[in-house]
Amino acid sequence: MKHKFSIFTSFLALLLAAVLVSGCGGGGNAGNTEQGSTASEAVSGNTSETKSEAVSETASESKSEAAETAAASETAHSSAPESESDIPTETIVAPDEAPVIEGLTFVEKTPLKYAKCFAVFRYEGGYSLVDIPTVGQFLVVPEGKDAPEGLAEDIVVLQQPVNTIYMAATSSMALVAAIDGIDSIRLSSLQASGWYVQEAIDAMNEGRMLFSGKYSEPDYEMMIDENCCLAIESRMIYHTPKVMEMIQDLGIPVLVDISSNEDNPLGRTEWVKMYGALIGKEAEAEAFFDNQASMVEELQEFENTGKTIAFFNINADGSAVIRTPTDYVPKMIDMAGGVYMFADYDTNVTSSTIHISMEEFYAKAIDADYIVYNGSIVQPLTSVQDLLALDPLFADFKAVKEGNVYTVGRDFYQATDDTGTMIREFYELVTGGDMSQAKYITHVE
Repeated sequence: MKHKFSIFTSFLALLLAAVLVSGCGGGGNAGNTEQGSTASEAVSGNTSETKSEAVSETASESKSEAAETAAASETAHSSAPESESDIPTETIVAPDEAPVIEGLTFVEKTPLKYAKCFAVFRYEGGYSLVDIPTVGQFLVVPEGKDAPEGLAEDIVVLQQPVNTIYMAATSSMALVAAIDGIDSIRLSSLQASGWYVQEAIDAMNEGRMLFSGKYSEPDYEMMIDENCCLAIESRMIYHTPKVMEMIQDLGIPVLVDISSNEDNPLGRTEWVKMYGALIGKEAEAEAFFDNQASMVEELQEFENTGKTIAFFNINADGSAVIRTPTDYVPKMIDMAGGVYMFADYDTNVTSSTIHISMEEFYAKAIDADYIVYNGSIVQPLTSVQDLLALDPLFADFKAVKEGNVYTVGRDFYQATDDTGTMIREFYELVTGGDMSQAKYITHVE
């Protein structure tokens, strides 16, 4: 018992020291800078062996708890264990006014066209403050400079270069890759086989990016050994709050990407500007987003075609899983000039998906002009026979009879950097355009 207590005490002291020395690029802090000298004195004399032993013991316990929580979550959401679909959403709007930070002079707020759930405020000297309501405020400090004295304790300091990130928000990897920032990600929550972002696959195969455990069971020792400066999580982390707490206890800041709360598909893509601020790629992020937005804004002059699309997947229990009318997929269909078959669906649910019986789905979607099967969560269709195998009733559907059955693949969810292309493909679909070269929406025969 005394031995365990000694280890635990040593570990706590090391955590305090980590708070002092943590931060990206070897500088900065993780919020509170007043723990330095005491922590340093406390850990003097402790060996790396003791640190490893303490971390292993604590990490093992935390991993066990995290796995149990994750298992419960995945059982409850078996149709999409790695998606945010079933997590309640809420209306979030970032502030317009920049916080007053003593010692810094405010310059401007980064212009946002569609995103509402974050803000970036720029200050003289290259400082930026990322504000994500319900998540926190993150002050990005330029390389070679210091955080201002007297900074509020709830503002997390990120010292550039921000280049040892643990990325567990899988839909955000494409945005980082789009601005040539893949080398800022050192640790991944997916194996190379789980990525559909080529830059991430290449980085992992070359050893520039390492697998460090899934979001619900990260490798805490590796995070420490690799000097992880920031953990970027999706809202799935709220299923495993103890894991989030453990990461923070290690002195590693956690930033939760809540881009799925955006009510416009381009709002999700515009989060590239937040990542640009973190890793010093603001200009690249601005140029990239403008290009994506222009692809969609060209369609605004066209009238809606009235063509209906049923976008869904079939769950293991035989129920149909549809997107809520306020979700980004129905919004993409609308922006492309189509009509989401369940646009008028009356529901009070706050998640982005709805589970309905096959009978209810049949009655509503039988006359849909197009079927687009959501293969980003379950197995994509390879033939119409795959669809009929799920339920023979699909043979009665108008879209099946007329040969208008399509599917999206597993890369659909991760491709947040290509929203413009997705919307253009929906446009080509409902206007009878050429779909033979479509990247995401594939015809099924």
